[in-house]
Amino acid sequence: MQMACYFRRAIASQLSRVLGPPEETFITAVSAVPVSKKRQSADFRVSVSSLIENGCIESSADIQAQTAELAHQLKCDTVVDEIGVGHGTIHFKINRSLLAERVLQKVFNDGPHFGVKSELFHQRPKGRTVVEFSSPNIAKKFHVGHLRSTIIGNFIANLKEALGNSVTRINYLGDWGMQFGLLGAGFQQFGSEEQLKANPLQHLFDVYVQVNKAAEDDENVKNNAQEFFRRLENGNSQALSLWRHFREISIEEYARIYKVWKVLQR
Repeated sequence: MQMACYFRRAIASQLSRVLGPPEETFITAVSAVPVSKKRQSADFRVSVSSLIENGCIESSADIQAQTAELAHQLKCDTVVDEIGVGHGTIHFKINRSLLAERVLQKVFNDGPHFGVKSELFHQRPKGRTVVEFSSPNIAKKFHVGHLRSTIIGNFIANLKEALGNSVTRINYLGDWGMQFGLLGAGFQQFGSEEQLKANPLQHLFDVYVQVNKAAEDDENVKNNAQEFFRRLENGNSQALSLWRHFREISIEEYARIYKVWKVLQR
Protein backbone atom coordinates (compact mmCIF):
# COMPACT_ATOMS: atom_id res chain seq x y z
CA MET A 1 0.00 0.00 0.00
CA GLN A 2 2.87 2.39 0.77
CA MET A 3 4.40 1.60 -2.61
CA ALA A 4 1.07 2.16 -4.34
CA CYS A 5 0.87 5.61 -2.75
CA TYR A 6 4.37 6.48 -3.96
CA PHE A 7 3.63 5.55 -7.57
CA ARG A 8 0.11 6.98 -7.42
CA ARG A 9 1.55 10.33 -6.32
CA ALA A 10 4.11 10.27 -9.15
CA ILE A 11 1.31 9.80 -11.70
CA ALA A 12 -0.80 12.48 -10.00
CA SER A 13 2.16 14.85 -10.27
CA GLN A 14 2.23 14.34 -14.05
CA LEU A 15 -1.50 14.97 -14.32
CA SER A 16 -1.07 18.13 -12.24
CA ARG A 17 1.69 19.35 -14.54
CA VAL A 18 -0.48 18.88 -17.63
CA LEU A 19 -3.92 19.88 -16.32
CA GLY A 20 -3.09 22.50 -13.67
CA PRO A 21 -4.83 21.56 -10.38
CA PRO A 22 -2.55 20.47 -7.50
CA GLU A 23 -1.49 16.81 -7.44
CA GLU A 24 -3.59 16.15 -4.31
CA THR A 25 -6.64 16.58 -6.56
CA PHE A 26 -5.65 13.55 -8.62
CA ILE A 27 -4.53 11.11 -5.90
CA THR A 28 -7.90 9.34 -5.60
CA ALA A 29 -8.39 9.32 -9.39
CA VAL A 30 -5.34 7.07 -9.85
CA SER A 31 -6.44 3.51 -9.10
CA ALA A 32 -4.41 0.31 -8.91
CA VAL A 33 -5.23 -2.37 -11.50
CA PRO A 34 -5.90 -5.84 -10.05
CA VAL A 35 -3.23 -8.36 -10.98
CA SER A 36 -4.36 -10.81 -13.66
CA LYS A 37 -3.08 -14.40 -13.78
CA LYS A 38 -4.15 -14.81 -17.39
CA ARG A 39 -2.43 -11.83 -19.00
CA GLN A 40 -0.08 -8.96 -18.31
CA SER A 41 -1.83 -5.76 -17.38
CA ALA A 42 -1.03 -2.19 -16.44
CA ASP A 43 -0.33 -1.29 -12.83
CA PHE A 44 -2.44 1.87 -12.53
CA ARG A 45 -5.18 3.57 -14.51
CA VAL A 46 -6.98 6.88 -14.63
CA SER A 47 -10.55 7.20 -15.85
CA VAL A 48 -11.10 10.35 -17.88
CA SER A 49 -14.75 10.31 -16.81
CA SER A 50 -13.66 10.65 -13.17
CA LEU A 51 -11.48 13.63 -14.10
CA ILE A 52 -14.49 15.23 -15.77
CA GLU A 53 -16.72 14.55 -12.77
CA ASN A 54 -14.14 16.13 -10.44
CA GLY A 55 -13.91 19.23 -12.62
CA CYS A 56 -10.28 18.61 -13.57
CA ILE A 57 -11.04 18.75 -17.29
CA GLU A 58 -14.02 19.82 -19.36
CA SER A 59 -16.42 17.33 -20.87
CA SER A 60 -15.98 16.40 -24.51
CA ALA A 61 -18.25 14.83 -27.11
CA ASP A 62 -15.54 12.30 -27.90
CA ILE A 63 -14.12 10.98 -24.62
CA GLN A 64 -11.90 8.46 -26.40
CA ALA A 65 -10.19 11.19 -28.42
CA GLN A 66 -9.88 13.28 -25.27
CA THR A 67 -8.29 10.28 -23.50
CA ALA A 68 -5.76 9.77 -26.28
CA GLU A 69 -4.86 13.46 -26.31
CA LEU A 70 -4.27 13.55 -22.55
CA ALA A 71 -2.20 10.34 -22.69
CA HIS A 72 -0.04 11.91 -25.42
CA GLN A 73 0.78 14.83 -23.13
CA LEU A 74 1.98 12.51 -20.35
CA LYS A 75 5.56 11.29 -20.48
CA CYS A 76 7.40 8.16 -19.41
CA ASP A 77 10.10 8.87 -16.84
CA THR A 78 12.12 7.10 -14.15
CA VAL A 79 8.87 6.02 -12.43
CA VAL A 80 6.55 5.23 -15.35
CA ASP A 81 7.82 2.84 -18.05
CA GLU A 82 4.77 2.67 -20.31
CA ILE A 83 1.64 4.75 -20.91
CA GLY A 84 -1.28 3.26 -22.86
CA VAL A 85 -4.85 4.10 -23.77
CA GLY A 86 -7.88 1.95 -22.97
CA HIS A 87 -11.59 2.58 -23.32
CA GLY A 88 -11.84 6.00 -21.68
CA THR A 89 -8.88 5.22 -19.45
CA ILE A 90 -5.14 5.86 -19.39
CA HIS A 91 -2.98 2.95 -18.27
CA PHE A 92 0.41 3.20 -16.58
CA LYS A 93 3.07 0.52 -16.17
CA ILE A 94 5.66 1.31 -13.54
CA ASN A 95 9.42 0.76 -13.48
CA ARG A 96 9.89 -2.75 -12.06
CA SER A 97 13.47 -2.14 -10.93
CA LEU A 98 12.43 0.95 -9.03
CA LEU A 99 9.50 -0.94 -7.49
CA ALA A 100 11.76 -3.75 -6.23
CA GLU A 101 14.29 -1.26 -4.88
CA ARG A 102 11.73 0.79 -2.99
CA VAL A 103 9.85 -2.23 -1.62
CA LEU A 104 13.05 -3.77 -0.23
CA GLN A 105 14.10 -0.43 1.21
CA LYS A 106 10.75 0.05 2.98
CA VAL A 107 10.72 -3.52 4.27
CA PHE A 108 14.19 -3.01 5.71
CA ASN A 109 13.34 0.38 7.26
CA ASP A 110 9.82 -0.36 8.56
CA GLY A 111 10.24 -3.97 9.65
CA PRO A 112 6.95 -5.37 11.06
CA HIS A 113 5.18 -2.04 10.39
CA PHE A 114 5.65 -2.31 6.64
CA GLY A 115 2.42 -1.74 4.74
CA VAL A 116 0.54 -0.13 7.64
CA LYS A 117 1.03 3.55 6.77
CA SER A 118 -0.90 4.82 3.79
CA GLU A 119 -2.21 8.16 2.58
CA LEU A 120 -5.46 6.43 1.63
CA PHE A 121 -6.18 5.61 5.28
CA HIS A 122 -5.93 9.17 6.59
CA GLN A 123 -9.51 10.15 5.79
CA ARG A 124 -11.13 6.83 6.64
CA PRO A 125 -13.54 7.02 9.59
CA LYS A 126 -12.09 5.52 12.77
CA GLY A 127 -14.12 3.63 15.33
CA ARG A 128 -14.12 0.90 17.94
CA THR A 129 -14.12 -2.74 16.87
CA VAL A 130 -14.77 -5.73 19.09
CA VAL A 131 -13.48 -9.07 17.80
CA GLU A 132 -14.45 -12.21 19.70
CA PHE A 133 -12.42 -15.17 18.50
CA SER A 134 -10.67 -18.40 19.42
CA SER A 135 -12.61 -19.07 22.67
CA PRO A 136 -11.72 -22.77 22.98
CA ASN A 137 -13.64 -25.07 25.32
CA ILE A 138 -11.86 -25.28 28.64
CA ALA A 139 -10.55 -28.67 29.75
CA LYS A 140 -10.23 -29.71 26.11
CA LYS A 141 -7.33 -29.72 23.71
CA PHE A 142 -6.96 -26.96 21.15
CA HIS A 143 -8.23 -28.40 17.87
CA VAL A 144 -8.48 -27.38 14.21
CA GLY A 145 -11.84 -25.63 14.70
CA HIS A 146 -10.24 -23.27 17.19
CA LEU A 147 -7.24 -22.82 14.87
CA ARG A 148 -9.48 -21.48 12.10
CA SER A 149 -11.27 -19.02 14.41
CA THR A 150 -7.99 -17.88 15.96
CA ILE A 151 -6.24 -17.17 12.66
CA ILE A 152 -9.21 -15.40 11.04
CA GLY A 153 -10.07 -13.44 14.20
CA ASN A 154 -6.49 -12.32 14.74
CA PHE A 155 -6.22 -11.26 11.09
CA ILE A 156 -9.39 -9.16 11.34
CA ALA A 157 -8.23 -7.57 14.61
CA ASN A 158 -4.80 -6.72 13.14
CA LEU A 159 -6.37 -5.32 9.97
CA LYS A 160 -8.80 -3.11 11.87
CA GLU A 161 -5.98 -1.89 14.10
CA ALA A 162 -3.81 -1.07 11.08
CA LEU A 163 -6.68 1.06 9.75
CA GLY A 164 -6.58 3.12 12.94
CA ASN A 165 -9.49 1.59 14.83
CA SER A 166 -9.49 0.96 18.56
CA VAL A 167 -9.68 -2.83 18.75
CA THR A 168 -10.83 -4.91 21.70
CA ARG A 169 -9.96 -8.59 21.45
CA ILE A 170 -12.21 -10.98 23.38
CA ASN A 171 -11.26 -14.59 24.07
CA TYR A 172 -13.99 -16.11 26.24
CA LEU A 173 -12.70 -18.92 28.43
CA GLY A 174 -15.51 -19.65 30.82
CA ASP A 175 -18.00 -21.98 29.20
CA TRP A 176 -19.79 -24.71 31.00
CA GLY A 177 -22.76 -26.93 30.32
CA MET A 178 -23.89 -30.50 30.65
CA GLN A 179 -20.60 -31.64 29.11
CA PHE A 180 -18.84 -30.09 32.09
CA GLY A 181 -21.22 -31.89 34.39
CA LEU A 182 -20.01 -35.12 32.79
CA LEU A 183 -16.38 -34.09 33.16
CA GLY A 184 -16.80 -33.01 36.79
CA ALA A 185 -18.56 -36.22 37.78
CA GLY A 186 -16.16 -38.25 35.63
CA PHE A 187 -13.08 -36.74 37.27
CA GLN A 188 -14.43 -37.57 40.71
CA GLN A 189 -14.84 -41.17 39.56
CA PHE A 190 -11.96 -41.72 37.12
CA GLY A 191 -9.62 -38.77 37.62
CA SER A 192 -6.06 -38.81 38.94
CA GLU A 193 -4.33 -35.74 40.38
CA GLU A 194 -0.98 -37.26 39.47
CA GLN A 195 -1.92 -37.70 35.80
CA LEU A 196 -3.57 -34.28 35.80
CA LYS A 197 -0.27 -32.66 36.80
CA ALA A 198 1.74 -34.72 34.30
CA ASN A 199 -0.44 -34.09 31.22
CA PRO A 200 -3.47 -31.95 32.16
CA LEU A 201 -5.55 -31.66 28.99
CA GLN A 202 -4.80 -35.15 27.76
CA HIS A 203 -5.90 -36.61 31.10
CA LEU A 204 -9.09 -34.52 31.11
CA PHE A 205 -9.82 -35.67 27.57
CA ASP A 206 -9.31 -39.29 28.58
CA VAL A 207 -11.62 -38.84 31.57
CA TYR A 208 -14.28 -37.23 29.36
CA VAL A 209 -14.16 -40.13 26.87
CA GLN A 210 -14.31 -42.64 29.71
CA VAL A 211 -17.26 -41.03 31.50
CA ASN A 212 -19.20 -40.61 28.24
CA LYS A 213 -18.83 -44.29 27.53
CA ALA A 214 -19.83 -45.16 31.09
CA ALA A 215 -22.92 -42.89 30.88
CA GLU A 216 -24.19 -44.82 27.87
CA ASP A 217 -24.42 -48.01 29.94
CA ASP A 218 -25.04 -46.68 33.44
CA GLU A 219 -27.92 -44.34 34.24
CA ASN A 220 -26.33 -43.52 37.60
CA VAL A 221 -23.32 -41.96 35.86
CA LYS A 222 -25.64 -39.74 33.84
CA ASN A 223 -27.54 -38.78 36.98
CA ASN A 224 -24.28 -37.92 38.75
CA ALA A 225 -23.30 -35.67 35.87
CA GLN A 226 -26.67 -33.88 36.01
CA GLU A 227 -26.29 -33.45 39.75
CA PHE A 228 -22.77 -32.05 39.40
CA PHE A 229 -23.95 -29.54 36.80
CA ARG A 230 -26.89 -28.55 39.02
CA ARG A 231 -24.45 -27.87 41.87
CA LEU A 232 -22.27 -25.84 39.53
CA GLU A 233 -25.23 -23.74 38.42
CA ASN A 234 -26.24 -23.18 42.04
CA GLY A 235 -22.77 -21.92 42.96
CA ASN A 236 -21.60 -24.90 45.01
CA SER A 237 -18.09 -24.03 46.21
CA GLN A 238 -16.64 -27.51 45.62
CA ALA A 239 -18.01 -27.75 42.07
CA LEU A 240 -16.88 -24.20 41.26
CA SER A 241 -13.42 -24.88 42.67
CA LEU A 242 -12.98 -27.88 40.36
CA TRP A 243 -14.24 -25.86 37.38
CA ARG A 244 -11.81 -23.01 38.17
CA HIS A 245 -8.95 -25.48 38.54
CA PHE A 246 -9.65 -27.01 35.12
CA ARG A 247 -10.00 -23.51 33.64
CA GLU A 248 -6.62 -22.37 35.01
CA ILE A 249 -4.69 -25.33 33.66
CA SER A 250 -6.46 -24.95 30.31
CA ILE A 251 -5.49 -21.27 30.08
CA GLU A 252 -1.86 -22.14 30.80
CA GLU A 253 -1.82 -24.51 27.82
CA TYR A 254 -3.67 -22.08 25.53
CA ALA A 255 -1.33 -19.23 26.49
CA ARG A 256 1.63 -21.35 25.38
CA ILE A 257 -0.01 -21.92 21.99
CA TYR A 258 -0.96 -18.24 21.57
CA LYS A 259 2.61 -17.21 22.35
CA VAL A 260 3.95 -19.43 19.58
CA TRP A 261 1.44 -17.98 17.11
CA LYS A 262 1.87 -14.42 18.43
CA VAL A 263 -1.86 -13.87 18.84
CA LEU A 264 -3.97 -12.48 21.68
CA GLN A 265 -0.88 -10.94 23.24
CA ARG A 266 -2.25 -7.37 23.40
